[in-house]
Amino acid sequence: MVQLPTPLSSPAAGTAAKGYDHAAVQYASDEELLAVGVPFLTAGIAAGEPTAVSLAPERAELLREALPPGSGTHFLPTDDLYARPAVAIRSYRELLAGFVDAGATGIRVFGEIPRAAIDTSWDWWARYEAAVNHAYGQFPLRSVCAYDTRTTPRHVLDDVARTHPFVAVPGGEYRPNDGYVDPLAFLAVPRPTAPHPIQRAEPLVVLTDPQPREARQAVLAANRTGLPAAEIDDLVLAVSEIADNALRHGRPPVTLRIWAGPGCMVVTVHDTGDGPGDPFAGLLPADREVGGRGLWITHQICGEVTLHRDDTGFTARLTAGNPGR
Repeated sequence: MVQLPTPLSSPAAGTAAKGYDHAAVQYASDEELLAVGVPFLTAGIAAGEPTAVSLAPERAELLREALPPGSGTHFLPTDDLYARPAVAIRSYRELLAGFVDAGATGIRVFGEIPRAAIDTSWDWWARYEAAVNHAYGQFPLRSVCAYDTRTTPRHVLDDVARTHPFVAVPGGEYRPNDGYVDPLAFLAVPRPTAPHPIQRAEPLVVLTDPQPREARQAVLAANRTGLPAAEIDDLVLAVSEIADNALRHGRPPVTLRIWAGPGCMVVTVHDTGDGPGDPFAGLLPADREVGGRGLWITHQICGEVTLHRDDTGFTARLTAGNPGR
């Protein structure tokens, strides 16, 4: 969990519209990054707004050096903050609530999703970028998500263009993004999921309609990963929750498959139903969605979760260890 910083003491009244203004910048040099980030943050500092930066250390240092001395900007640890999308949402909501409780009427955040997450598990981070338009809507927040076009794959940049209602431009201003897709529409579209490399082999275990206890025992029995016990314990709990959800709320048959090898275990749970009706399932706490609690728990503790619908039904894939991509 991110340690919540103490918000600035005297934010200026009326410095931001109520609601979340979510922007992206696609940059190709440090100079382009600074041309957007510095004026964006200094405008917030001048208005008395809490400001925060969540970037890789080398880029965070660029901004730190460019901002006015004693700016009060909070530099957040990316490794903790972006451990998993659901964890990031929970942590940011706590951070933002702390600022608001201290009197903030405007908040600014300049950040990035770590490159390792983009490279290995973009699917659920794409869901994150769509979902936060809803998840942070209660806060007076302006944020800029930075993506380096020199290193970010094209399909990721395409998703970025569809999940941010604004584009940040040099000078720190926003302009509307014509390519933006409403989060409900974006999340409702089935996303192709590439098989994990370990899935090229035959699964070690195939079970039909397993009870949660059977599912837990199967994961433990198949473990040949060498992963820390705590990571396997998290996977066991996640598989148990998803298997229970599928039996209770899916459509039979429910099929559980397990692949395992050094440093990695993958478990899929498939049923022939449509999956959860809530497009935010797993990323946000489920107040009304039947079966949503299990997905929420799974997204909090599992190394990677992908959800996929096709004409055969609904599949949840849970990964512990090295994603391998």
